[in-house]
Amino acid sequence: MTTLLDAQSLTFSYPRSPRAVLREISLSLGAGEVVALIGPNGSGKSTLLRCLLGQLHATGTVRWDGRPVSTWRRRELARYVAYLPQAPAHEPGQTVAEVLRLGRAPYWGAFGLETDADMAAVRDVAGMLALNDLLSRPLDELSGGQRQRVFVGRCLVQGPKALLLDEPNTFLDLRHQVELCQLLRKLADEKQIAILMASHDLNLAAALADRLVLLDNGAVAAAGPAETVLDPTLLSRVYGLPMRRIDDGAAPGRPLVFPVI
Repeated sequence: MTTLLDAQSLTFSYPRSPRAVLREISLSLGAGEVVALIGPNGSGKSTLLRCLLGQLHATGTVRWDGRPVSTWRRRELARYVAYLPQAPAHEPGQTVAEVLRLGRAPYWGAFGLETDADMAAVRDVAGMLALNDLLSRPLDELSGGQRQRVFVGRCLVQGPKALLLDEPNTFLDLRHQVELCQLLRKLADEKQIAILMASHDLNLAAALADRLVLLDNGAVAAAGPAETVLDPTLLSRVYGLPMRRIDDGAAPGRPLVFPVI
């Protein structure tokens, strides 16, 4: 497996904050691999993603394709890795097609002219995400779930080797959550796209990811396959409530966990 991302000993504190948000975190991401970041609110998932992109400057090292993230030009890195934040932005009145086309911005020349390759990438992604009937619609008129699919599409239009997704299932109903997970798994398996995804849904993360990384107060509490990380005793400590686990024989190595209410 080709290693695309290698991060070592990342530690980060916000200015004027007495507490480190990230503490000595190390992780890697390989081509075709899906890794899910899990953990309660405030555990550092979103901050970690931003540090990996160089948006926040942590101590330690972050290397993409063997190069320190600080040596990548912004447009160059945007061709290599696409990022979906928790609250993606768009301009009022923008249509779905216009938002998708923005994913090609890292490839535009000086005058922002679109090429045949740019238009083909938009068409392909629109078909993949069943957005063809929405292309002329303003984003403001869509449901939250539809908008989220468009933002995921904007990432895919970039043609990246890696995706960093911060809660991509936000606003999606159960069916569309499952469909998105199936799409991400397909992209990893067939196109060898590496995916690092922050998620609050432990069971969907377990069903999708090759590895889980459990964060607790800015540090890695456990990392590895779902059957190892989703330990009820560990989860109870990290989340602060009793947890139970079911090992479903129909899905070996993919346990289900839930809180005891």
